[in-house]
Amino acid sequence: MKGDIRHIKDDYDSGGEGKLCDLDSSKTYKGLVGIYVDESYITYIDGLKGKLYYRGYPLEDLVKNSSFEEVAYLLIYGKLPTKSEFSSFKDELIKERNLPDNIVSILKSFPRNTTRIELLRTSISALSLYDPDDYDFSEEATIRKGIRIIAKIPTVLAFSHRIQGNMPLIEPSEELTHSCNYFYMMTGNIPTKEFEKYFDKILICHMDHSINSSTFACRVTVSTLSDIYSGVTSAIGTLRGPLHGGANERAINMLLREVKRKENVIPWIKNKLSNKEKIMGFGHRVYKTWDPRARILRDISRELWTNPDIVEKIPDLEHEAHKGEIDNIYEMTEILTDYMIKTKKIYPNVDLYSAGALHALGIPITLYTPLFAASRSAGWVAHAIEQLSDNKLIRPRLRYIGELDKKFVNIDSR
Repeated sequence: MKGDIRHIKDDYDSGGEGKLCDLDSSKTYKGLVGIYVDESYITYIDGLKGKLYYRGYPLEDLVKNSSFEEVAYLLIYGKLPTKSEFSSFKDELIKERNLPDNIVSILKSFPRNTTRIELLRTSISALSLYDPDDYDFSEEATIRKGIRIIAKIPTVLAFSHRIQGNMPLIEPSEELTHSCNYFYMMTGNIPTKEFEKYFDKILICHMDHSINSSTFACRVTVSTLSDIYSGVTSAIGTLRGPLHGGANERAINMLLREVKRKENVIPWIKNKLSNKEKIMGFGHRVYKTWDPRARILRDISRELWTNPDIVEKIPDLEHEAHKGEIDNIYEMTEILTDYMIKTKKIYPNVDLYSAGALHALGIPITLYTPLFAASRSAGWVAHAIEQLSDNKLIRPRLRYIGELDKKFVNIDSR
């Protein structure tokens, strides 16, 4: 084993709670809103200008010119790969796609009503037991484990989809790209170049977003000097909660089940706002203008809905059930967006237009959140490596507001 990447660096003794930072100790920073917990080289968000950068590169440039695999390399290694580095990285991802037989058996044993995100969370946790580098904490081994996680997540998702649909499993391809292989394992069909292009763009938009809830959970876990599988499992666990994961699922269901028609949009939204109900797909804690990911996905959604035959879609009963009952999703989102910006000055976020784009590709709604995990896995891996390379245990304080010096009363006298 080479040098252990897990550096212990803390400034408190075994009996203390650590030094207080420069923040006002009389205040409670609920939700850690606006608090910088560390420094990072990975992702920069300019919330005022609506800009997003991966390792210093504008998201727009990466979406236009790159691929999922290349951006994953960039996030993990901090630089764009050479041709030989890129070829080796892709080969490594392909080599690691297969699942151990015992993991497949576990997937088959789950109740049929288990959500895909629960299946993914439990599978990633179990995969650590089969990793040959499980107890090697060198940087090289941590990166290898991270690559295995990224490579295996689409296989877990595709197998889960087919198991729950009572369909035979399709083994990973050794020839196809990351996104094409996912489509192939889902359907048994090799996707067109057009599908690959759009699917890659959607994945790139979701690959990292600095210190959101899932990434924070990942970094908190590995800051204890735990392993990268535990960090990613913690991250996936946060997606089970509706405040972080599943927003695009709720956005598309809002359009499919509640709005349905263009003429319904304005009356529907007025009713929602008058009842002080939340409109899914709008507003963001960081961005004060357009979410740059939403701009990109808006263009993708427009292209896909304007030219519905531009890509071969994944067959899905959910889509068939709504044929003829639902108006053009993109047109409805445009009416929503125009109204919310003009009347409330609230901008759409990534979830509104990713929902429309994924629906146009035929992706089953139950896979929206797991797909977020599949793309974000590269970011989680990069953050885990960065955290471990200059580690400090993440250990904030909790302000106690209860009573003190209460007198104990014997159970017979209560």
